[in-house]
Amino acid sequence: MADIAFLLIIFFMLTTSFSPERTSVSLPESEIRTEVSKDAAIVAISSQGEISFTDGDQPAFPLVNIAELGQYVKTLVAAIPRKEFLIKADRDVRYQLVDSVLEQLRTNGARRIGLLTERKPKESG
Repeated sequence: MADIAFLLIIFFMLTTSFSPERTSVSLPESEIRTEVSKDAAIVAISSQGEISFTDGDQPAFPLVNIAELGQYVKTLVAAIPRKEFLIKADRDVRYQLVDSVLEQLRTNGARRIGLLTERKPKESG
């Protein structure tokens, strides 16, 4: 009986999906949807304007300021030039902050940048 329990624990540990970015945001809606890689770096912006970052492998951590994001992006792009970056911004965040994040990504070498959104429900009619 203990062997079966042990095998079940191992099975669930191996099949559980791990997400390094757990910031809770209310994403904007979009009709267009594409697949993104699971190891993409994620920049999360909460509704209060707090920014956190994960390289896709490590758990997310909060950033002190926007310039700190540029340093992490530059280091990551130097190691992996084709790294994909995703912006996970709350729908209530001011666009000026999202634009600042985009600018930091672009000026520090990120070329593959996406915005996370929710699928917009189809209108019935």
